[in-house]
Amino acid sequence: WLNDVHAYHGNAAADCYIGCTRMADIRPFEYGGGHVIEDLVSGKEIRLRGNSYTTDCYPLAEVDTNFTIDEINQAVLLNPRNAYQRYVCAVNSSDKTLYTYMGKLLPKFGNAHFAGAGALSPLSNDPDYETIGIGIRIFLGGGIGYVIGEGTQHNPGSRFGTLFVKGDLKQMTPEYLRGVTYEKYGTSLFVGLGIAIPILNEGLAKKTAIADADLLTDVIDYGVPRRDRPKLRQVSYKEMKSGFIELNGKKVKCSPMSSFHHAKKIAETLKEWIQEGKFFLN
Repeated sequence: WLNDVHAYHGNAAADCYIGCTRMADIRPFEYGGGHVIEDLVSGKEIRLRGNSYTTDCYPLAEVDTNFTIDEINQAVLLNPRNAYQRYVCAVNSSDKTLYTYMGKLLPKFGNAHFAGAGALSPLSNDPDYETIGIGIRIFLGGGIGYVIGEGTQHNPGSRFGTLFVKGDLKQMTPEYLRGVTYEKYGTSLFVGLGIAIPILNEGLAKKTAIADADLLTDVIDYGVPRRDRPKLRQVSYKEMKSGFIELNGKKVKCSPMSSFHHAKKIAETLKEWIQEGKFFLN
């Protein structure tokens, strides 16, 4: 356990994995793996508890100690599903409040939530993956990371591409790695990610000129409890970012799950790194 969050061990001795959505045994829904990762990169002490069978090589059956990120050889962030190209806009037609990974959805279309940075989303600027692929360097969590493959649920044909990314936690900062709690749903981790896209041809120049008005997604009714939920309409990121969407002839308040402030800051930081010779594409 790391800070009372169960950490998986099943490989080499002294190695372990902690999942950002794993909740603490003592304070579930308040603290989880994402918060442990934030505390770790903040330089805070992490409590390690463990128990196992004994062997001649490892005679100690239990351990209970504290450590910081500076006291361990490696700390690696491995995210198998990051940088969604776009995501849906969630609403709730039912007569009860829903607590979801898209936040609290009020009854009778009381609000709408969406995710993604719109025109600043890397995969929306390079939808054909001309420059984004295995091995490219990226901004990840305040440090430098890499794309190591396609992400889980990757579906570029439907404009729902994702990336599998990896980075050195020792370079990262809590400004871009934040543990998060979703009321009555669980815990997770907000991750700041940015990708530099070189303009190699006229086609890429056109693609990277995409605007929020050009990016569409579906308004999905989470109030219908089935896998294939109803699609109520299509909406642009421009409309969602305005703070309201129109639904059934009425204005519905619309809020982002993503931080546009941090998205712009990441883009500006990445630009500065490139200009100063601190960041290369590969």
